Amino acid sequence: MSAAVYVDYVEAAVAGYAEDNVASGRWPAEGALARSRADFDASLPQGLESPDNHLFEIRAAGTGLTVGSIWFAVREEHGLRTAFVYDVEVRPEYRRQGYATAAFQALEPLVRDLGLTSIGLHVFGHSAGAQALYGKLGYEVIGVNMQKRLEGGNG
Repeated sequence: MSAAVYVDYVEAAVAGYAEDNVASGRWPAEGALARSRADFDASLPQGLESPDNHLFEIRAAGTGLTVGSIWFAVREEHGLRTAFVYDVEVRPEYRRQGYATAAFQALEPLVRDLGLTSIGLHVFGHSAGAQALYGKLGYEVIGVNMQKRLEGGNG
């Protein structure tokens, strides 16, 4: 990802992550943008140069036009080195045209070349389209977080 694209990417991604967390009920609307920015700052403390983080532009074949982005990080847990996709975004006018599928397919050999054992990701429960895409690509559910909202609760 180029530095110029990164600046715009972070602003849009921070806002989108805040919106998704509010929509899912994980966060209250108040302070969501600040929480999202703090998460991004912690995950990418050196921006594009943050160790073990890989950010790419998704480009349209033939034109080279940037239509989206994908970000993954190398994580090590319990002796396994894995890739974790933190974000994938395709601009609305380019969705449902195969760009996300192509990006994930291009990601696999890169992850293999890094010697990583798997690719993981989180998907919000309200994102049926994303869940369908990941299932089509062979991703399997390995856990499910659930919650029940209570009336009259504080928040």
